[in-house]
Amino acid sequence: MIRRRSLLRTGALPALFGLVLLAPAAVAHEGDDSTSSDGAIDNAKVTHSHEQHGGDHGHLPATSQNVRVVGKAPINQDFEGRVADVGVHNGYAYLAAFSSRDCQKGGVYVFDIKDPTNPKQVNFIRTGQNSYVGEGSQVIHVDTPKFTGDVLAFNNEVCGSVTPSVGNNLSTAGGATLVDVTDPKRPTYLAKGFGDLTPAGANDPGIAHEVHSVFIWDVGDKAYAVLVDDEEQADVDVFDITDPRAPVKVAEYDLATMFPQILQAGPDNLTEVFLHDMVVKPIGGRQVMLASYWDAGYVQLDVTDPAAPVYLADSDFANPDPQLLESTGKASEPEGNAHQAEFTRDDKYVIAADEDFDPYVLKGSTDDGTAFSAGQGDLTPQLASGQTISGTTVYVGRACAGDTAVPAAPAVGSAQLAVVTRGGCTFTEKVAAVTSAGGYEGVVVVNREGSCGAFGMSVEGSLPAFSVDRRTGYSLFDREASYDEAACQAGGDTLAGSLIPGVTQGQVGDVLTLTSAFDGWGYVHLYRNERGKMTELDTYAIPEAHDPTKASGSGDLSVHEVATSHVKNDLAYFSYYAGGFRVAKVQQNKLVEVGRFIDEGGNNFWGVQVFSHGGKEYVAASDRDYGIYIFEYTGP
Repeated sequence: MIRRRSLLRTGALPALFGLVLLAPAAVAHEGDDSTSSDGAIDNAKVTHSHEQHGGDHGHLPATSQNVRVVGKAPINQDFEGRVADVGVHNGYAYLAAFSSRDCQKGGVYVFDIKDPTNPKQVNFIRTGQNSYVGEGSQVIHVDTPKFTGDVLAFNNEVCGSVTPSVGNNLSTAGGATLVDVTDPKRPTYLAKGFGDLTPAGANDPGIAHEVHSVFIWDVGDKAYAVLVDDEEQADVDVFDITDPRAPVKVAEYDLATMFPQILQAGPDNLTEVFLHDMVVKPIGGRQVMLASYWDAGYVQLDVTDPAAPVYLADSDFANPDPQLLESTGKASEPEGNAHQAEFTRDDKYVIAADEDFDPYVLKGSTDDGTAFSAGQGDLTPQLASGQTISGTTVYVGRACAGDTAVPAAPAVGSAQLAVVTRGGCTFTEKVAAVTSAGGYEGVVVVNREGSCGAFGMSVEGSLPAFSVDRRTGYSLFDREASYDEAACQAGGDTLAGSLIPGVTQGQVGDVLTLTSAFDGWGYVHLYRNERGKMTELDTYAIPEAHDPTKASGSGDLSVHEVATSHVKNDLAYFSYYAGGFRVAKVQQNKLVEVGRFIDEGGNNFWGVQVFSHGGKEYVAASDRDYGIYIFEYTGP
């Protein structure tokens, strides 16, 4: 299963000599192998892995403006990182239980919020063993000829050994799960771990493809679910859940193939194309899906007939990055990272949240004038803004067990960087082999055939590690004239498809220099809701997110989600991780912050969900390290 090529945007890293291990830069990018068994970062699942939520410890000072804390309550756990998304329905809130700490007891915490001033946890709904819930936690009322009641939907992602479901046990992992929560204190499982089974997935036979998010909607006599498929290029899976006890797949889409107009011609770093999240809303007599499709932007589809989606609109990322230019005066390529979006109440606008945990960008060059973009491993020593690593490249092969041993660094130049090729083993194993050989200052991983493009790496080690596309790998040893893109794409994960033809182990190549620069955290877009290419009207970020002094030590300062008001056309609420809870209004086609809240000791908000009680609008927010907060906006 070959996925689209991708590019990792960098992390943070110190200078070449005297490297220290900083908090790893969090990454959120796609590679190309659908199972990511070697550590390639390639789909929606891995945008939330490896401590990327809450990994950069610290927090901003407490603050409050036009926001009242109505109530709050912790989950019945005593460690950080446990809470993910939140959904609200009929007096109850449903908080997803993420993989932290040890990927046990995944599922959904149920809180009674009928008295918003006094939330109380009343239940916990388990998912499968060694699986967890992240973006998907939603409840709606379903009323079809086959079923009437309140249905909870949540996603399942895997972090250990799993087995298929048997009867009513809880061994199912992967896919999505539907639960009857008409009485949330006495839930009944309707469908466990349903999802796409073909082609065979990354886990045991009978386990559906892992799902990063799920959204369900009722259209009268029918009800549907759309799932983010983590494991294949056709990553939009739609199921008929008219009978939620027996979901039936009706369609799956690869939007980049079906609607190539969503792909952006430039800049060349916008290559990570996959579904991350989506909502469906009735607009003008049509069921309109708003899909957040990472580097392809935000895409609108008419899914009135889910088996035959119709393109309506999409967005492009402005170049240079408009928020960075406005905040700092610096020009840089946009990051992409379309994460989650909603329509405003009156459907006049789309408000969209780009998630980016990495406040740095990495650029590479060689002594013969070749310039390229590069990525950086997430759990290796990091290069900080303005700092550079440089060295003579030395080709060392695949660096896997059973291959010819990696040679010690030769005495050439002032420093040496080992160049390894992807394939055959994990990135962590490759870095360990280079480290054991001795003498190298860093590791550069070149992509393999069948993948070819730039990619992101989840990798651990004591040496800084970087990734480059296959063409760049050829050029490091002056072999670019022999590179054939079509032949590369037609290849696969083999020894011959990994090694660089004509380059021998121990061969010395160009002097390579990598430089890091600050480019800020993820932020918010305001688009006019229109057909074709949507016009970007404004962007919004908290000031700290584009302050280089806050690049570390203040927590993750990216936006995560937006929830638009159900009573006001111009109001939106944001979960901003360590940036807290934020409120903005649309004023003269601009996003203007009108409210904020950060608690004493800091916050780490993942999800926001609007609900009404007693004639007032409230917002439930899920704090990754605590539990539930309930807010009321008190401004004009």
